[in-house]
Amino acid sequence: MCGVWLRCDPVAATHSIMHRLGTLASIRRACDAFEPMGGIVVGLHRSGGGVPKQQVDDVTVDAGGVLGDVQATRNHHGRPWQALCLFSADVVEELRAEGHPIAPGTVGENVLISGIEWSRMRGGLTLEIGGVRCTTSSPADPCRNIGASFVGADHRRIDHELHPGWSRWYASVVQDGPIRVGDTVTVTA
Repeated sequence: MCGVWLRCDPVAATHSIMHRLGTLASIRRACDAFEPMGGIVVGLHRSGGGVPKQQVDDVTVDAGGVLGDVQATRNHHGRPWQALCLFSADVVEELRAEGHPIAPGTVGENVLISGIEWSRMRGGLTLEIGGVRCTTSSPADPCRNIGASFVGADHRRIDHELHPGWSRWYASVVQDGPIRVGDTVTVTA
């Protein structure tokens, strides 16, 4: 089996894996009740590469993510399952209360959301954000490039493995469209 994966096109292999994740998410939805959540977009961010990302009032999103947003390195960012980087404004405020110098856009998020119980986020959830529909894929691994947002440059403060419920989330785009600050967000299984 491993030999087959090594010989195939990596993009095709990734596409196949993502379809399998969708199937697993469907099974989980059928077996695991999830109370929908609602919130609001309080920040939108994009950059010409790297962080911090600059705040904007509205964005257009397609399968590749926010139009005009560029990742400094595509080795760990910007793949189809990482099209959007979502984060919680409520978590940002809690981190600031801990003394971290984090601010909107400094950890590379595209969409900053308020009012969502962030600890309930998981892979396979559907989010309706303005005119966009997306599906969460995985927590976003923090890297040293966002260290300036944390006391002692400890970017691991939002590492999902170390601190579940505090990480950013990547999402793939299911339906293209616009998002504006103030748009509603609905999260369902």
